[in-house]
Amino acid sequence: MVDRSFRARLPENWRRVLSMRAAVALALIVALLSVATAIVNIGTDIVYGPLAPYVPVAVRDAAGFTGALTGFLMVGSALALRRGLRVGWWATLLLLPLTAAQGLLQLSQYSFPLIVLSLITIPVLLLSRKRFTKSLSLSTTQIAAGSALIGVQLYGTIGGYALRDHFDEIDGILDAFYFTLITSSTVGYGDVTPNMNSTEALLFTMSVLVLGVASFGIAIGALVGPAIQSRITKTLGKMTESQLELLEDHILVLGYGELTEPIVDELATNNREFVVVTSNRDVAPKLSDRGIPVITGNPSDEEPLERAKIERASAVLVATNHDAEDALAILTARQLAPDTRIVAAATDRENTEKLERAGANVVISPSLLGGHLLVRSALGSDDSELIDRIIGNDEP
Repeated sequence: MVDRSFRARLPENWRRVLSMRAAVALALIVALLSVATAIVNIGTDIVYGPLAPYVPVAVRDAAGFTGALTGFLMVGSALALRRGLRVGWWATLLLLPLTAAQGLLQLSQYSFPLIVLSLITIPVLLLSRKRFTKSLSLSTTQIAAGSALIGVQLYGTIGGYALRDHFDEIDGILDAFYFTLITSSTVGYGDVTPNMNSTEALLFTMSVLVLGVASFGIAIGALVGPAIQSRITKTLGKMTESQLELLEDHILVLGYGELTEPIVDELATNNREFVVVTSNRDVAPKLSDRGIPVITGNPSDEEPLERAKIERASAVLVATNHDAEDALAILTARQLAPDTRIVAAATDRENTEKLERAGANVVISPSLLGGHLLVRSALGSDDSELIDRIIGNDEP
């Protein structure tokens, strides 16, 4: 009985959830190991392994520094994996061989765990390929901002290398990129400077400075701004417009009350995408803190339901303690989504027919259902497993 109850509590897609979490966890561990290994190896001169005589010191040192950078990139790809993004899967798959190679080139005994774990993560990631299907949704502004930032860095690097004879300390392409980065980010260490007698170098440096600062500012506002907005709106119990645009084949829960709580828990347990629309401004932040998508608004108004993409919803659930308010919400939902299935709960069983006339496809009376189950149980009907699931009893 305990085993059956445990399996019953598992979501239908538990294999998908476990494989996704395993891939994300391994990618995150590799990211942390890459950063930690690079930091440890930067301060040690001990070389290790059969490749030691063949790897130049400059390559070994470069592998240590770039290992930290790769680790931070892996953190970003792991976060993208956690969201189920396809681009995160590709980024992680491309970075894993790189982390293994960097660990190998660092020629340190401390690199061994990084190499092994990177190689182990690759087949795990390949086996979970079909789990990561979400596409990355970027606005036109974000794409333009990212392109501008990359374009300015290319402009400064190529231009700096072409004008290297007009600069002090620019001998190669890496020096040109270094000059562009510290100039556009306004760090300006002063170690790479234009020749004061060269008008071309002075004008080019000023252009890199102006364009670089502008591109950095625009990129931060466009790329980081939405994340800050998402955090603020979550605190206020709202969803961002980008989150709303991604809603598809979800379940819409209208209103929130004592009857709604177990519905929300059941949907969350089954990892089903859903959105709660409630006018209770005290409840909305609490739901957001639990990771439950919520829109603050009157469920009987058209505007919050349209924002919740009711036309894309697979079903609508209405179950609060107020049948009159539920009837209004059903009327509005039926008007906006004529073909969508609407399921409602009637607090007073006498209102069942009224909610059906309002537009609900199915109306369930919790009191009537509870009484029916109690009578069946008293008469010896074996509904114990169903009752245990409803009341959340794990005991045999």
